Amino acid sequence: MDTRARPDISGRIGALRRKLAEAGLDGYVVPRFDEHQGEYCAPHDHRLAFVTGFTGSAGVAIVMRDRAAIFVDGRYQVQVRDEVELGTFAIEHFYDAPLKDWLKNNLRNGERVGFNAMLLPSTWDADCSRSVELAGGVWTPVDGDLVDAIWTDQPEKPLGKITAFPVANAGESVGEKRRRIAAMLAKQGADLLIEAQPDNIAWFLNVRGRDVAFNPMPQSFLIFDRAGQTEWLVDHRKLPNDLSDFELDDVAIAEPGKLLDRVRAMAAGRTALIDPGFAPSATAHATRAAGGTVQLAKSPITLAKMHKNATELSGFRDCHRLDGAAWVRFFAWLERNAAEREASGKPVTELEAEERILAYRQMAESFVEPSFRSISAAGGHAAMCHYAATEASNGLIRKDGVYLLDSGGQYLTGTTDATRTTAIGPVSDEIRRAYTAVLKGLISMASLKFPRGSFGHQLDAFARRPLWDLGLDYDHGTGHGVGHFLSVHEQPQRFDRRVNEIELKPGMVTTIEPGYYKAGAYGIRIENQVEVVDDGDGFLSFRSLTLVPIDLRLADFGLLTAAERTWIDAYHRRVAQELDGLLEPETVGWLSDRTAPISAR
Repeated sequence: MDTRARPDISGRIGALRRKLAEAGLDGYVVPRFDEHQGEYCAPHDHRLAFVTGFTGSAGVAIVMRDRAAIFVDGRYQVQVRDEVELGTFAIEHFYDAPLKDWLKNNLRNGERVGFNAMLLPSTWDADCSRSVELAGGVWTPVDGDLVDAIWTDQPEKPLGKITAFPVANAGESVGEKRRRIAAMLAKQGADLLIEAQPDNIAWFLNVRGRDVAFNPMPQSFLIFDRAGQTEWLVDHRKLPNDLSDFELDDVAIAEPGKLLDRVRAMAAGRTALIDPGFAPSATAHATRAAGGTVQLAKSPITLAKMHKNATELSGFRDCHRLDGAAWVRFFAWLERNAAEREASGKPVTELEAEERILAYRQMAESFVEPSFRSISAAGGHAAMCHYAATEASNGLIRKDGVYLLDSGGQYLTGTTDATRTTAIGPVSDEIRRAYTAVLKGLISMASLKFPRGSFGHQLDAFARRPLWDLGLDYDHGTGHGVGHFLSVHEQPQRFDRRVNEIELKPGMVTTIEPGYYKAGAYGIRIENQVEVVDDGDGFLSFRSLTLVPIDLRLADFGLLTAAERTWIDAYHRRVAQELDGLLEPETVGWLSDRTAPISAR
C-alpha cells in the first residue's frame, strides 16, 4: 500500500491566491510547459502538478481568486478526476473547450490575469490576450513566476552531462547543418533564429544530454544568424572540460539566464524567426522591445530534422531489431509465468512487467534508457491512455482481463515506440470485436498507398473507419513523429482529425496507433512505428519499423478480409526473418508460434 500523504493542494491554492492579491492580479495561468514548451519537464518545472496534483504530460490550469479550472486532453480525462480536487477545479477539455475560450466566456470585466512569458509560447500568449480583451479584462506578464514564489522545496534545475553525438551516428556534420539552416533562414527573409527546443538544438549541434528523463538532450537555447554566427546558451557545468570531441568551433557559449539580454542585443533592426508554438513569448516581446521584427514561423531546424537521412534511417532499423527481440523475450516470459503465478496466488504485476521489459532492453549494448514511462496497464487501467502504474495502483495481470503495454527505448541509433495488447485467458465477444476493429484500423493505414502531397489529417480516417463502423472511436491522435535518439514525440508531422499542414514525405518516421477504451473495463491499442517510403510512381507508402508480433488470439478471423490476412502473414514473416539470430532457443519457439500463418492456426 502507498502510504504517502496526498499533497496539500488547498493550502497551495490559498498561498497562490495570496500572491495574486499581492501582485494586484485576479488570476494566474499555470501551464505544464517549461521554458522550452516541451512535453517532458524536469522536476524543477512540475508547476502544474504542484498546484493541482495532476501528473499528466499535457495540461494547463487557471487559478482565479474565487474559482479555478484545469484543461486536459482526451488521454487524461479519467486520470485528472482521480488526481485533482474536484471541488476546487472544474475539468475542461484541452481542445474542445480550451483556455482561450474559458477566458472569453468566464472572465469578468476588469479582471487581471497574469502569466509567465517564459512558459507560454507566442500562440498561447496571442490567443489568450485576444480572449481577455474581448472579456474586458487585462492580460499581463509577471516578473518571475508566482508558483516558484510559493514552492519552498522546489527542486533545482537539472545539470545532466552533455556528450558529443558522433557524425557516424548523426549522418551530417554541424557545419553542413549550419549551412543548410542559414540557407533556409535567408529564403524566409529572416536574419536570426531564436531556438528554444532542446531536441532541435541537440540535433543541430550534434550533442546529447541527460537533463530530463526519457529525453536524451540538454536543456538550452540557441541564437543563430544566417551569416553562421552561433550562440549556444547552456549551463557550462553540463559540459566537459575537454571539448575536442564536439563540433563547437566558432560557437559562442553563454549562460541560459542571459537569453533575453542577448536577444535584445542582437535583434535591433533585424528580423528574428521565432517558432510560435515552441519558444517562449518572452523572446518575441524582447525582440520587439529592442526594435527588431518578429517573424512567427516553424523553426527551420524542425523542418530539416523531420526528414531523416540515410544514416538515421539505418539506425532506426537497427534499433528496432534489438527492440523487437526485447519485446519477444518479454511476451515469452509473460506467457510462461502469468497463468502459473496467478494459480499460485502471486500474479504478475504491472510494475513487475514494466521492470521486465526494461531488463530485456538493457541486454542491448546500444540501449540508453526508456523513451517514455512504459504504460503497463491491466484491466480497467488500460482504459487510461497514459496510465502509469504506482505502488498504490499496481494492478495484477490476470486471466480475466486484457493487458496493454505501450513501451519504447532510447538507443544510440534511434528511438522506438510500440504498443501491444494481449490477454492471458479467453476474452469476451465484445473485446474480440473491438480488438479486431483496432487491428483492421492499423492494417488499413499501414498498408495504405497515398499520393505525394498528402497530409496526416487526410489519412487519419483510414485507421478509424473500422471502429466507426461499430459506432466506436478514440479520443487521441492516430500517430506522431519520432526523433532519432531524441524526443519520442517529435513534431510537426502527425496523424489526427485536426488539420496538420505538414506534407508527408519520404524519410519521415511516425507511429500508427489506433485504439479503443472502455472506461473502467479495458483498453486496446496496437501501435507500429513506420517510415514513409517512396513507391517511385508519384505515390508513397509506409514501411513498418516495429518488429513485434501482433497477438491474434484476441482477433476474430471471420471479420478479416483476405487482404488483411495477407498483410498480417507478410508482417509476421518479416518479423521472424528480421529477428533471426537474436533470440535464445526457447524464445525462438515462442516467436515461431506467434508468427505462424493464419491458415496454420
